[in-house]
Amino acid sequence: MATPAQSPPLPPALDDATLLELGRTALGIEADAVAALAKRLDGDFVRACRLLVRCRGRVVVTGMGKSGHVARKIAATFASTGTPAFFLHPGEAGHGDLGMLTRDDQVVALSNSGETDEILVLVPTIKRMGVPLIALTGRPDSALARAAEVHLDISVPAEACPLNLAPTASTTAALAMGDALAVTLLRLHGFTEQDFARSHPGGALGRRLLLHVADVMHTGEEIPSVAPDRPVSAGLLEMSRKGLGLTGIVAADGRLLGVFTDGDLRRALDRRLDVHSTLMKDVMTADPRTIGPRELAAEAVLLMERHRITALLVVDGDRKLVGALNVHDLLRAGVM
Repeated sequence: MATPAQSPPLPPALDDATLLELGRTALGIEADAVAALAKRLDGDFVRACRLLVRCRGRVVVTGMGKSGHVARKIAATFASTGTPAFFLHPGEAGHGDLGMLTRDDQVVALSNSGETDEILVLVPTIKRMGVPLIALTGRPDSALARAAEVHLDISVPAEACPLNLAPTASTTAALAMGDALAVTLLRLHGFTEQDFARSHPGGALGRRLLLHVADVMHTGEEIPSVAPDRPVSAGLLEMSRKGLGLTGIVAADGRLLGVFTDGDLRRALDRRLDVHSTLMKDVMTADPRTIGPRELAAEAVLLMERHRITALLVVDGDRKLVGALNVHDLLRAGVM
């Protein structure tokens, strides 16, 4: 008679303090691994940076297993910070994808052991093509380290895994070294916020840095404007129709003479002025703050915040009124 299968034993119950201690220990081990990298940086890191910044093609980052996941992230960080790069799976590379590699490229290979077969099999081809090879390994005496033009030591004394088996501290160290290379190259390339925004047009930074006033302003019939000899009542009607909280006072040739806002209205009412007989030129604010259509929308935000206003008129180089925008337009555009 068959005996019923035994259930696996339950893991030991751990109290909250033990769980917190385990987490802190893992983080401490990984933090120590990264700190040790900083102390080991030497001329090889400088050589790697000098080599990579001279790359005329793309930086091809490769790694297998967990190192492959890290390599993908490093390639993505390179690409978004001014160093064109892509990830190449070493297993697929050995079956045709190595054709992606050109003589103008450079290879960065990650392998904690430095003995990963899928990477080592690619080395002869990389060498025949004359493509520089930079290796990140945990063993300076490994086959991959010896084959590389530059080797960066990313060894760690222990993994955060209590069994010392799962790649944890070692992958963190590799990732940190990749980030160190990327941000150093960023400076060598003279990469700016605007460059970053161009590679991230869908993000908040891209909207903030790439969007211009002309992209969000109201134009044509949507611009609130009145002539200087019109009564204040006409200005109020224009403000109400256009809904931007202000109106421009414009000369016959289109030049902006002044602005009339809710604040100007309050001051006019305090003076008990007749809105039907008082003219716009008598209550407007002359030479108001304006912005150009090619200015960044972020500059409009800065102007509004600095001067505590909620709307702006847009003028061209001849001071002609070409647009208007308010804080709601900037909010809708995601600039604020």
